[in-house]
Amino acid sequence: MFSKDSNDEVYRDLYVSPDKIYPRQINGFFSRLRVFTVILLLGLYYIFPWILWNGEQAILLDLPARQFRYFGITFWPQDFIYLTLLLIVAAVGLFLFTTLAGRVWCGYACPQTVWTETFLWIEELVEGNRNKRIKLDNSPWNLNKITRKTTKHFLWVTFALFTGFTFVGYFSPIRELSTGIIEMTLGSWEWFWVLFYSLATYGNAGWLREQVCLHMCPYARFQSSMFDKDTLIVSYDKNRGENRGKRKKDSDYQLKGLGDCIECEQCVQVCPTGIDIREGLQYECIACAACIDVCDNVMDKMGYDQGLIKYTTEVTELSNGKEKTKFLRPKTIYYSSIFIVVIIAFIYLISNRVPMDMNVIRDRNNLFSETFSGEIENTYTLKILNMSQASQNYELTATGFDSILLMGKQHFTVDSGEVYLLPIRLRISAEELPKRSNDIQFVLQALNGHKQKMKSNAKFLGPKK
Repeated sequence: MFSKDSNDEVYRDLYVSPDKIYPRQINGFFSRLRVFTVILLLGLYYIFPWILWNGEQAILLDLPARQFRYFGITFWPQDFIYLTLLLIVAAVGLFLFTTLAGRVWCGYACPQTVWTETFLWIEELVEGNRNKRIKLDNSPWNLNKITRKTTKHFLWVTFALFTGFTFVGYFSPIRELSTGIIEMTLGSWEWFWVLFYSLATYGNAGWLREQVCLHMCPYARFQSSMFDKDTLIVSYDKNRGENRGKRKKDSDYQLKGLGDCIECEQCVQVCPTGIDIREGLQYECIACAACIDVCDNVMDKMGYDQGLIKYTTEVTELSNGKEKTKFLRPKTIYYSSIFIVVIIAFIYLISNRVPMDMNVIRDRNNLFSETFSGEIENTYTLKILNMSQASQNYELTATGFDSILLMGKQHFTVDSGEVYLLPIRLRISAEELPKRSNDIQFVLQALNGHKQKMKSNAKFLGPKK
């Protein structure tokens, strides 16, 4: 699309392709912390599917069987409340950490950041440091350039394929998946998701990179609603740094009206999104603190104090350090309270979770019947689901009346994941029925392991007196 200037009739292209960003690698405290976080998260991601628990894959999201296995616990669709609580914990936790420390999630733990860092390491390994990469891209195509580019993309694709394979390994047993890939016997859907996730990793981390953060991620757009004047942000000290200018190390730069910023541009060169932090806080900043590390290194070489670029807050910066940051404030107390309450609720529900389910279905064709001995009989069908990872022996009883008599199986075995249909008849003396409908209770007792118990209420129907 073009825009027409009414003064000089000049047309200008409004859509300009972004320049490629070549982040410079830097060594410092925050950079080492980011490397540690990346290695830790990638290690967990690639190792977890291979861990066995009681002879089975420890983490397996078995969608066809409607089972989510997590270190000996099997979650079913009936356990959707736990997933809901986990999502609430994740959301509130993200809001809390953002309010306290800005976009630390984006800078250290976001999957886009983690995989982009890995792809950048591979790129630097093959093509060299920032200057060599720029020189290589600007050089004409030759054998050296073709070899390096081919090697880089080969490693990218290989790593992306391994990532896609691992991702599918969370939903399909990874050992069977690896055998199927070697023998080329995978189903069409498994192939599709391996290749789709591999392509997504290769495209997002290798090609799009910062464009995902700038234009595709919604988090950058609404983060400002969680910021306040006490939120930690990466900030450039303008009072100390301005006016900028180059100088020799031992020169008296203050006589020339210069600040501590030597205009080396290294804070821009290390930024993975290509911004200049000296222009103030911008939504593109992912708080990775690479600019802090490189600026501190420059300050050390020049013999100046560190902290020209640092983590700080708006209230501290505007008051020149006279006001201290308030970590306990209404917003953080509100988020922390919700965060703690939901975690406690999740732990309580998990610790009291009964790995069985029982639904009572009445016989609607015959509400009740009378026996020759004067008893009232109701018929039920019990749907019993064994939600544990092993077969269970159960005992069934019924309570509610002194004369209640349960006719049918009272001891039975249900395999793991099996839905067991159990027809049951209950008989109660007519003299003990004071009204038309009465509350009764079925009690299902597991005889294995922790001998857990669950109860299900039902109605017993009889004739009017």
